[in-house]
Amino acid sequence: MPSQTGFDQRVNAPSVGVKDGHSDRPTGIKSSKIMIVDDISVNVRVAQAHLQSAGYSRFVTLNDSTEALERIASENPDVILLDIMMPVVSGLEILKALRSDKQTERLPVLILTGAESRELKHEALQLGATDFLTKPIDIEELLPRVRNSLMIKSYEDDLKSQVQQRTVELEQSQLELIHCLARAAESRDTDTGAHVIRVGKYAGIIGDELGMDSGEVTRLMHAATLHDVGKIGISDEILQKPGKLNDEEFADMQRHCGIGRSMLDRMPGFEEFFVPEHTTYGEQIMRACSSPTMQMARAIALTHHERWDGSGYPLGLSGESIPLEGRITAVADVFDALSSRRSYKKPFSLDESLAIIKQSGGTQFDPKVVEAFLNRVPDVVAVQIQHSDVA
Repeated sequence: MPSQTGFDQRVNAPSVGVKDGHSDRPTGIKSSKIMIVDDISVNVRVAQAHLQSAGYSRFVTLNDSTEALERIASENPDVILLDIMMPVVSGLEILKALRSDKQTERLPVLILTGAESRELKHEALQLGATDFLTKPIDIEELLPRVRNSLMIKSYEDDLKSQVQQRTVELEQSQLELIHCLARAAESRDTDTGAHVIRVGKYAGIIGDELGMDSGEVTRLMHAATLHDVGKIGISDEILQKPGKLNDEEFADMQRHCGIGRSMLDRMPGFEEFFVPEHTTYGEQIMRACSSPTMQMARAIALTHHERWDGSGYPLGLSGESIPLEGRITAVADVFDALSSRRSYKKPFSLDESLAIIKQSGGTQFDPKVVEAFLNRVPDVVAVQIQHSDVA
């Protein structure tokens, strides 16, 4: 049974912006900006006067249709009253241009017309006209049609704002998940320190140098931090061994030993491969995720040990058949392993590490990725300093 309190709050809520029996949105549609485009000045003045009498106060008026698109872009009106029959540039041409632009494709456009041609009105509707107003303008038609158009736009703007806010929240939740998974994988391997953070940063630097847009660079940077998430499925005896792995242990690190037939059924044609274990665990963890970042992370987890010459694992991919994000992360991962301390080795110097990366271009690594990495050495060094391992 509904609570009495909830019922009282609903029926006693004060109305907002009520005028002439019509309730505006809380933001107040009377503050909306109205543009009127008509080559006959008196028509503009009449429409503006009617709207001012109803409380609207923000107007952009225009008699020259050749200036319309430029003024619309600069003024960003909330609704347009647009004459259809104008010299040089017609209202239909302006409407068509508006509907072909992402920024104005949903902008309310009320067509002003004195023509009775059904074909003309049909064409305007096909081009996306919101509504029609017949000249001479009738205030009893003008006010409700303008109000209704602004109300719909207000609701759409509110919805768009809510969607954007929700998207930000989801992206933040996703980043938190990524960081948690990366920390979980890192905690299994006592040698990695800030390894996953550095690899993500290096990958982002390479992606930027290769010309990725800022959104892709950010996605790559976050996704690459999960490259070793599959270590969650590797035994502590192997991950935490204080020294170099023997052949049997290295094979256990690389090869399939726990992924069942169901996994291979999802990879038809690869049954003959021994699927290396930590990459496959990582790919499986991300398999159910559908966001672009997590899908990229899945590809990286599976392919960052593939080699340009085809001798890598788990799938033996070669060249550009390896996803670009996997090729990028491979360089970032190996450079960090070379330049960092491990239980079985001291860190190589910067020059030694860079020399090995350079020499491996065309065999282990994509030569273009290596070139991009070497072009940004100062940025790489800055990451090393900022995210150095705690002694």
